[in-house]
Amino acid sequence: MSLIVKICGLSTRETLDVALQAGADMVGFVFFPPSPRHISLGTARELGRQAKGRALKVALTVDADDATLANIVEALQPEMLQLHGKETVARLRDIRQSFGLPVMKALPVEIAADLAPLPFYAAVADRILFDARAPKHATRPGGLGAVFDWHVLENLDLKLPYMVSGGLHAGNVAEAVRVTRAGGVDVSSGVERTPGIKDPDMIRNFIRAARATEELMVR
Repeated sequence: MSLIVKICGLSTRETLDVALQAGADMVGFVFFPPSPRHISLGTARELGRQAKGRALKVALTVDADDATLANIVEALQPEMLQLHGKETVARLRDIRQSFGLPVMKALPVEIAADLAPLPFYAAVADRILFDARAPKHATRPGGLGAVFDWHVLENLDLKLPYMVSGGLHAGNVAEAVRVTRAGGVDVSSGVERTPGIKDPDMIRNFIRAARATEELMVR
């Protein structure tokens, strides 16, 4: 089984092309103004055309309403929606039905108790993304470059495909896959020089390191 590698928060033609040429399976685009990785609909349209047919395009949103989602879908034409806010199970179901697209739900994890909502989301979502829980006073969701305790997922029995993110980089992705047995990895800040600015060499190195872990996927 091949590991799915997702490079998220891409915002320029150059870095998108690097990710595509290096073999990313998924490329993520952020639609959330507080994020330094947020892109406009015009940029989304341009980058969406560039990525078409070369990798799965994923639109990351945070508690977006239907009108916002419709504009994003029209511009990017994504193959998947990544919901990174406090969306309820019912909201996931509605979005999936309304837009006819697979949905990946991000679930913040710090301790084992954080997995309590997992069965409910797993019944509706097409994929789960385990991310670090945001710091207490953070203004944005997600781990913001922090690593969570991967051992929380060590004995996870989940039939649904799942990915891990949060503080991943070329130096620790192999250990993350070994511990979690995740079918995919998602990186953003771990391939950046400064917040929101992707580094081509870091993208290549991450994908290379992730590919080197694929033998760990054999159970």
